[in-house]
Amino acid sequence: MSASVLPPTSGVLLAAGAGTRLGLGPKALLPFRDRTLVEVLADVLLEGGCSEVLVVLGAEAGRVAALPGLSRHRTVENPRWHEGMGGSFRAGISGAAAGNNVMVALVDQPGLNRETVARLLQQHHPERITAAAYRDLSGTLRRGHPLVIDAALREQVAGSAAGDAGARHFLKAHPGLVDLVDCGDLADGGDVDTKANLHLLG
Repeated sequence: MSASVLPPTSGVLLAAGAGTRLGLGPKALLPFRDRTLVEVLADVLLEGGCSEVLVVLGAEAGRVAALPGLSRHRTVENPRWHEGMGGSFRAGISGAAAGNNVMVALVDQPGLNRETVARLLQQHHPERITAAAYRDLSGTLRRGHPLVIDAALREQVAGSAAGDAGARHFLKAHPGLVDLVDCGDLADGGDVDTKANLHLLG
């Protein structure tokens, strides 16, 4: 099947967490490029080639949803966000347009850019999962985010999400379905998890 007949891809941006470890409030609201992290990354997904962007909210959902930069995107609230990423992951997958592939991205990765999004979309194959990968200090390619979940696998992957795990359980159980795409020349895949990582917002 050629890339031209693949279904569109919905971007799902997981932005529900409270940022407890960072201690500065929800990461979605962190200042970034004269806006907020969630606004910038939602636009990155759209500009990189996603047909729509669905932002999953939780902590301070009302405040995040009111951001002007999210007016062009859809939002869905996960009322049980505090139970872990799994619920937000399921909400994002189920809320994406029916029949679409889904690209799942994390709001705490400021290095995500449209080139990475475009590369993943271009290299995705039917009935597969395509994951951005980055090399660790030893040079080994390690799976990271974003990842593209084929429409044919959406239900299975969402059903495996639990607790603080999104696609992790499914990916470990079905490694043969996962294609790693080296994106290390475009980004480092780093996330803003603690204050030591705040330089990534610079």
